[in-house]
Amino acid sequence: MAVRGKVLIVEDDRAICNFMRRVLEANGYEAVLVYTGREANSMLASHCPDIVILDLGLPDMDGMEVLAGLRRWSLMPVVVVSARTDEREKVRALDAGADDYITKPFGTSELLARIRTAIRHTRTTNGNVGIAKDNRFTARGLVIDYDKYRVYIDGRDANLTQNEFKLVALLGRYAGRVLTYDYLIREIWGPNKAYDNQILRVNMANIRRKIEENPAEPKYIFTEVGVGYRMIEGD
Repeated sequence: MAVRGKVLIVEDDRAICNFMRRVLEANGYEAVLVYTGREANSMLASHCPDIVILDLGLPDMDGMEVLAGLRRWSLMPVVVVSARTDEREKVRALDAGADDYITKPFGTSELLARIRTAIRHTRTTNGNVGIAKDNRFTARGLVIDYDKYRVYIDGRDANLTQNEFKLVALLGRYAGRVLTYDYLIREIWGPNKAYDNQILRVNMANIRRKIEENPAEPKYIFTEVGVGYRMIEGD
């Protein structure tokens, strides 16, 4: 199954939206378009993209409201793309939690570079040296390739679904640490699925069938009963 990075574009100018979608899809991303702040809030809570491209001048609310609402429950990367060139606007957005700020007009190479950088910074905020170096996590034959959105077991593609990959990738970023059920659910499925442990258990069972030699005795992802899951530390 082809797993691609999902980008949510929040922009009311449909011409710019379509332009960014063409650029992103030509470079291997999946692009989702919305045109209002209300649509953005709904999509963020239900689809949990890998990164958000956010315009500030939305027709129904200021993009800063969208950013503030997102930061109350997630650290997913946000790149602001705005016609506002005042330095105070840039500082305000960055202080509110934006990962980067691009002023219009912008070039395609710059947009792609900013996206790559924002995603890379999010992956390596825990100080994982291996991921920071080559965007890969390895442990006892398990390889998480963050560039290709693939997980391999002894060189074999595990064929994870989009959400399964996100779960494994998130655990890999914090290898050796316990991530709580609530945190994992919120980061993968959004705040509307809070406390729905069943969806997490089903996905974890599917992951273990694909990556573990014996799912009943896992060697990669461990359950901390009543708390969450923990990935084995890397090589």
